[in-house]
Amino acid sequence: MTTESATTGLDRIAGPDGVFAIVAMDQRNTLRRMFAAVEREATEEALGAVKADVIRALSPAASAVLLDPDIGVPAVRGAGALAGGTGLLIAAEPSSRGNHNGEPRAFRLPERDAAWVRDLGGHAVKFLVQLRPDRPKVAGEPDLVAEVLEVVERVVEDCRKVGLPSVVENVVYQLPGEDELTPAAKEDAIVESARLLDGIGPDLLKLEYPGSPAGCRRIAEAVRRPWAVLSAGVPFEEFSRVLRVSCDEGGAAGFIAGRALWKEAVGLDGPARAEFLDGTARRRLDDCLAAVSGRATPWTKAR
Repeated sequence: MTTESATTGLDRIAGPDGVFAIVAMDQRNTLRRMFAAVEREATEEALGAVKADVIRALSPAASAVLLDPDIGVPAVRGAGALAGGTGLLIAAEPSSRGNHNGEPRAFRLPERDAAWVRDLGGHAVKFLVQLRPDRPKVAGEPDLVAEVLEVVERVVEDCRKVGLPSVVENVVYQLPGEDELTPAAKEDAIVESARLLDGIGPDLLKLEYPGSPAGCRRIAEAVRRPWAVLSAGVPFEEFSRVLRVSCDEGGAAGFIAGRALWKEAVGLDGPARAEFLDGTARRRLDDCLAAVSGRATPWTKAR
């Protein structure tokens, strides 16, 4: 059943066709690492400037943008960079998460709730978790799977009370001592995570590409909520292909893409950055829009 929040709020972050074309610029620690990789100092001013520049260039063609509340929202708002009529998702998960013996732990800051996102001008709450549904239970240790699901339940419930849609993102991770996940194992983890999270009832799922057309079909069978595919920093050419497969085979309702669109901008300044964003990055976004046009399943038609 579609919640009332979805009926009203998802319209604000989707296009008129009910498809999501969302530019993600909520990176915090990842963006600092990107600055370090190009030997630039990641000052708050520099981080805010690149966020504002990306949103100024790309938001006119996007259905919505995704920003962090600490640097992204104030920088974009201060620069007047968000195009009128473009929706705003705000990331509500903590910027630094705890861990248990190297595994990420989910928790929610009570003060960063749906009402707080609404008061910041957000049209939806985005919450990132890292779930490995096949993680074994160990006596005397926290149940990290149950922990994630409990946090997501609180996020979804809070969003329903306030009337904002919940967008839940999952990124699978490698267990301590585990070799790199095989494609089959990663697909299983992505699909089963989607099934568990879908059962809680978020309004939109933000999921990794499961690696194959068959994996996309498994997601389509496992979830009833609309889902959008994330870019996870893959090269743009690969993401463009992933989009088509996700829509054609998995019934994806669009995309939430970040680094695949704009990552080179981090190493540029001034006119060079503007030229890249207005040229290459905008063409990439246009290509993504073309990839989902006529392929994506509008969120209004989700089961």
